[in-house]
Parts: sequence; C-alpha cells; structure tokens
Amino acid sequence: MGPVGILALQGAYQQHADLLDRLGVEWCWVRSAQELAVCVALILPGGESTAMTHLLHTRGLFEPLRSFAQTHPIMGSCAGLILMGHTDDARVHSLDVLDIQVARNGYGRQLQSFQSGIDVELGQGMERFPAVFIRAPRIIRVGAAATVLARHNDHPVLVAQGRHLGMSFHPELTDDTRIHRCWLEGVSAGAMHTLSREACA
Repeated sequence: MGPVGILALQGAYQQHADLLDRLGVEWCWVRSAQELAVCVALILPGGESTAMTHLLHTRGLFEPLRSFAQTHPIMGSCAGLILMGHTDDARVHSLDVLDIQVARNGYGRQLQSFQSGIDVELGQGMERFPAVFIRAPRIIRVGAAATVLARHNDHPVLVAQGRHLGMSFHPELTDDTRIHRCWLEGVSAGAMHTLSREACA
C-alpha cells in the first residue's frame, strides 16, 4: 500500500501526521497534484474551509482532488467535513463525496469550543470516544446515501459514505487513534462504507 496523503495547506495537518506515526503508517504531505497522485487515500484536516478552498484553487489542486475523491478514500475532520459535504457558503466549494448539508460554525465560535464523549461503533460494540469540537460544523441534513455513525445530543457528528468518512470534531487533537485506525483498516480492505466490526476487528 502506498502513502496516505495529508492535505497540508492550512489547519491541523501536523496532528494527523502525529497519529499516523503512532500507528506506523506511511504518509506524505499533499500540497500539489503531483504529490496527491502517489497517495492511496487522503486526510483533510481541521482548519478554515474558506481558506482551504482558496488555496486549493490557487495551487491548481481543487479539480485533481475532486477527481481523486471519486476513486480513493477521503477522511475529513471539521473543515475537511465541510469540503466533503455541502454548505450554503458560496466561498466553500464542495468535493461532493458526502450527501450531507453542513452549517459552518454550527456549534458556535471559538469561545463555544468543548470536548464531549460520544458513542461510536468501533468494532467491539459502541465505544466512548473523546470528541473535541472547535468552531465545529453542524450536520443539518443527512441524505439517503450517507450513514450516521455517531451523534452528539442527537445531532449527527460522524458520517460515512462509500469509502469516505467525515466528522464534525477533531480526533487529531486527542491521543486516541481508534477512528484513524478503523478508517485505515477499511482503506487496506477496500471497504470503507462503515466503521464495522469486520473492518475494525
């Protein structure tokens, strides 16, 4: 298996790399279409979705990334989730890989940031995960093609569709590797439709 790419234009990309290092996974920074082309999957980090959209277009990376996402697994946290889904903010351009509608900063601004335990299916039944929400997007609609894997106060916060996984929170800002591990095992198996017992056992 080739390297997992981490989009490194803006945001918390180093923290994702730190978790992949802990898991012993080969990875590379992605700042160009050439770097993207060698990857088997891609992580879109938390950060600022409008800034990411601008930088993707400035570097000629948006269209290659949208094409890449049609055939390769994508995992996105916070701003990454926004890029994967759809929002009414015209400054953000969608990769159109998650059938969801997202409200930017739907959980409030920086001062409303918080951490909360959420229940996620991680292979051995429901497990508690420490979810960090920072200027987090709120998922306000989930289409038929997407599957909700975790909720916070009855609102979806973790969704999967096909080979893709997106979340409102920041798993990269914790020491917990379980979500990354399950996604990567699904990448290896070629079956990222859910964080299932088969994928994560």
